[in-house]
Parts: sequence; C-alpha cells; structure tokens
Amino acid sequence: MPHSQTSAPRGRVRLARGASPWLLPTVATAALSLARARRSGAAKAVAVPATALAAGMLWFFRDPEREIATGRVISPADGVVQSIMPWKDGRTRVAIFMSPLNVHVNRAPMAGTVTSVEHVPGGFVPAFNKESENNERVVWHFDTELGDIEMIQIAGAVARRIVPYIPQGTKVEQGDRIGLIRFGSRVDLYLPEGVEIAVEVGQKTVAGVTRIDRD
Repeated sequence: MPHSQTSAPRGRVRLARGASPWLLPTVATAALSLARARRSGAAKAVAVPATALAAGMLWFFRDPEREIATGRVISPADGVVQSIMPWKDGRTRVAIFMSPLNVHVNRAPMAGTVTSVEHVPGGFVPAFNKESENNERVVWHFDTELGDIEMIQIAGAVARRIVPYIPQGTKVEQGDRIGLIRFGSRVDLYLPEGVEIAVEVGQKTVAGVTRIDRD
C-alpha cells in the first residue's frame, strides 16, 4: 500500500514511472550520436537536436518530491484551472489543464480507497477543446471521508497514453502518486454537493500542494 510522501526530501527530483518508452530511445540516440560526433559529420548533425530532445524529455518527465499540503481536497494535477462547473447531479467539476511544460504525474486528491479504475477509449483532440470530454481517458473513483470522489485523466492531442500506477482496491494517502499523463492534458475532479471551491478559473495549481476546497 502506498504511504504519504510528506517525509520525502524537498527539492529532490526523480523521473516519472512510465517514462521509459519515450526516454530510453531518445537518450540512447543522443548518447550514440555524441560518441560518434568527432568521427562523423552526419553524427555531429544529429547530436545537437538529439541531445536537445533528450534534455527536453528529462524535463518533461520530472517528478519532484513535494511536501503535501493539509486540507480536505488538494489538487491532483499541476496546471491551470480551466473551468469550474456545477454538474447536473449537484457535484462541481473542477477542470485543470496541463500543458506539456507541467509535471505530468497526478496525485490522489484525498486519502481513501480506490474503488475503480476504468480506461475509456476515445479521441485525441486538444484538451482545451470542449470535445475533449470524448477523448481517451481513465476514470478514477475514490471512497473518502466525503464519500465517492471521481477524478478523470483525459488525454489530449499530444498525450496519447495514460499510465495508472495503482489498481482498484488500493488504499492511498492524500498526495500519493496515482498515475501519469504523458505530455500533459487535462484532469477533471468532481466534488460533492456542499463543498465550497477555493480556486478560481485561471489560477495555477500544484499537485499535492494547492488546496481545492474551502473550510
């Protein structure tokens, strides 16, 4: 069972789980071209863009340690609040847009038990588009002190793979890493009726740090 990561050293950065299929061939190409650059003009021409791409990949897949905030509900994603909408069933949906420059690892918004993790096939339109609600996505449900909390990881035009870290039945602490959206996209969080939202549209969020609800 995962445990809270509040005791991890602040400022420490590791690479996200699930990044290997992208990182390994990119880094290998950069290393090989650099090794051959002195003897080959073609390798030298490849070395610069390959090294830049590898550095970019390392940045994209960073996974910094964080001191998890206190509060009932914390942000599951780094990004910007795209919309706050009342839902038909009384819940409120907070949509967080993740750009390719954000950390891609998502975290549990509350402590509880994962009651379901469902992959739903779909399209890959840009995450800021309304039609992105029909994109490839993973739907999470958590049994928490507030009852059922639904969270949806949505793929975008660039993000073509969502990587859940934990299965149904797992008990999580608030702020535990639960999955990765490669190259950003969107995370929707549905909060029960009566929960007052503390964030506003356009506000930046930090996974595990920004509080979503208000006392």
